[in-house]
Amino acid sequence: MSTSLHLRSAAPRAALLSISFVLLATPGASQQAGGPIARYAMDAGTMSGMAAMAGGGGMGGAMSMMMGGGNQPIHELVLRLGSTQTASGSPAAEHYMPAGARLGASVPLVTPKVTPSDEPALPGEKPKGRLLIYWGCGATAGPNQPVVIDFAKVARGQFPPGLYMTGAAIPQEWQVRFTNSKTYGEWPNGQTRKTLSGNSSLIGDHRIAGNYSPEIKFALNQDFMPPITGRASPAAGGATQLSWNAVPNATGYYAWVFAAKQGGDMVWWASSASQAFGGPVWDWLSPGAVRKLIVDKIVMPPSQTRCTVPSQVVQSGGEMLMGSLYAYGPEANFAYPPRPADPKIAWKPEWIARVRYRSNTMWMLNGPDMGSMMSQGSDDSADASGDNSPPKKKKCKGGLGGMLAGAMGAGC
Repeated sequence: MSTSLHLRSAAPRAALLSISFVLLATPGASQQAGGPIARYAMDAGTMSGMAAMAGGGGMGGAMSMMMGGGNQPIHELVLRLGSTQTASGSPAAEHYMPAGARLGASVPLVTPKVTPSDEPALPGEKPKGRLLIYWGCGATAGPNQPVVIDFAKVARGQFPPGLYMTGAAIPQEWQVRFTNSKTYGEWPNGQTRKTLSGNSSLIGDHRIAGNYSPEIKFALNQDFMPPITGRASPAAGGATQLSWNAVPNATGYYAWVFAAKQGGDMVWWASSASQAFGGPVWDWLSPGAVRKLIVDKIVMPPSQTRCTVPSQVVQSGGEMLMGSLYAYGPEANFAYPPRPADPKIAWKPEWIARVRYRSNTMWMLNGPDMGSMMSQGSDDSADASGDNSPPKKKKCKGGLGGMLAGAMGAGC
C-alpha cells in the first residue's frame, strides 16, 4: 500500500531514503463516554530559508536567494480528516477556507488509493559509511560522544539501544491516520495545484464537510506564526554559535545540524541534552508535550535564543553544515458538542478538531546570513495563484538513512 507524505525541506535529503515514524494511538479521555465519529487535524507551518525553497519556492527561489534576491517565507498546511463512518458513495470531503487563505473557496481532502508497490527491488549492495551522532549545547561535546553507527550493521538490523526518541517521551496525543480511520482524507494531495503564499491567513471561519463525517465548524483567531531566522557565527575553540529571533507565541525551540561527507559518512548533532533524537520533535507538538520535553531538556525553553554547536561537530562535519530550527507554537481545540464543565457528565462528541502551529527554517551554517536575505525579500509579494505544484509525497522506506530523510523534512 502506498501512502503519502508531505515534503518539507531541502538539499542533502536527495541522497537519503524516507522512513515511516511510529505515531501514537488515540488516547481515551476520562470524561469521554465514547470516541468521536470524526477527528480533524490541521497543522499550520511557517517556513523560511531553505525550508521555504523546498516547500514552494523551488529552484527559482533557490537561485533568487543565492543571487541575493531575498527569500520570502511561505506557509504550509497539513489537513487530515478521519472518520469511523463509511462514505456514502466515493469518499469526498472539502475544507472551506476563509478568503484570507487565498486558496479559493475550498480545498479537497482526498482519500489515498491503495495500490501495490511498483518500485523494483534494489540490488543488494552493502551500505557504506557511518553516522556520527553528537548532542547538547556547549563549546565541546560531552562524554561518550560521538555515538558511531555503521550503516552496514544497520542494514543487518543492528540498531544501538536508545538511538531513537520514542513517542513515550511525550504525553499521548490523538492522531489522524489512514490506518486508524474507516474513511480518511488529506490535503495536500495530487488533485489540486493550489499553494499557500507568505500572505495567506487562517483567521476566520473554517468548515469541513463530506459524505463520511459530520459537518465540522470552527473559527480561528490565531494566524500562522512569524518566521524564525537562524544565524551562525564562529565561537571560541572552533565551536559555532547558533542564534535566532524570539518568535512570538513560541512554546519552545529545537535545533539540529547535519553534514554529509565524501565516503558516505554523515554527522548529526541535536540541541537536546540526551542522545535519543528524531521522532516526535520533527513533528508539530502541543504546548503540553513541549512543556514536558523542556523539563526533560530535549526542547529548549522559549526564553532561550542561543545554543553552541560543539567544536567536534564542526571538525567532523567539514565545511558543508546544514542547520535547522523549529519553533513550536500554540494549539487550538474544538469539539461538538462542547465538553461539559461538570466532569461527572458523560461526554460523547460527534467530532473533535485540533489546530497546531510551528515555524521552522533551514540554512547553511557557513553560507549567506539568512536574516539579511529574509529582510531583502520582505518587500516582495508572493504570487498566491502561482503554478507551483504542492510538494510531492514519497513512499516510506526503512533504514537509518530514511530516518535522516525524515529529519530533513521528507518524513512519513
